Amino acid sequence: MYGIIGYPLLTTFSPGYFQEKFRQLDIDETYHKFPLKKIDDLKELLKLHPSLKGLNVTIPYKQTVIPFLNALDNTAKQIGAVNTIQFKEGKLIGHNTDTIGFYNSLKPLLDKHHDKALILGTGGASKAVAYALQKLEIQFQFVSREKKEGQLIYADLDNDVIKSHRLIINTTPLGMKPFEGMSPEMPYAAIDSEHLLYDLIYSPAETPFLQQGKIRGATIKNGYEMLIAQAEAAWKIWNSI
Repeated sequence: MYGIIGYPLLTTFSPGYFQEKFRQLDIDETYHKFPLKKIDDLKELLKLHPSLKGLNVTIPYKQTVIPFLNALDNTAKQIGAVNTIQFKEGKLIGHNTDTIGFYNSLKPLLDKHHDKALILGTGGASKAVAYALQKLEIQFQFVSREKKEGQLIYADLDNDVIKSHRLIINTTPLGMKPFEGMSPEMPYAAIDSEHLLYDLIYSPAETPFLQQGKIRGATIKNGYEMLIAQAEAAWKIWNSI
């Protein structure tokens, strides 16, 4: 048995993907959604399902799950967020495959002028994005709703900031259920054809954030390819010896 923890799990890619994978491989495995109202409920979940072999972790628990784990791999430790839990010899080991998926899907789209990025949101997924951008030697700024040292707030995003950051990544849930039709607040009129807008959301395929970029000639990318890559990386981890 495998599964995904998060809340409220209204839209999640993993169950359908892995169930189809098990069918193609002709193996007797199952994958379930486990919507946990609070991360402390993970303890009870583990007691109820001793046959669990692996878990994915999504919003809002990618960071708060860490104290419940026995160890982190080096990447998850550096990022400070976990999206994959490996069950190995009675221990729970945290990994982060988000950064693999993001890096691999972003790199082919980059041009020389994509040298500065805005990361919208400061949750667990944003940490994996930042880690990948560091690997790509792209400068970045986090954008948050609350003022914190070293971060911008949405009110700071004027035309000059948008024009000087040609890569903009949305890591917030705005645009997916239950936030359909919503997008981060920023001066979209400053976006032009040299911008690359990347949204970690995959459903809908074009969020309002991406639509705003598309109508202004920007390159746009949703999170579908990233999800496939991170899911495959998680599968390899779960099946490693």
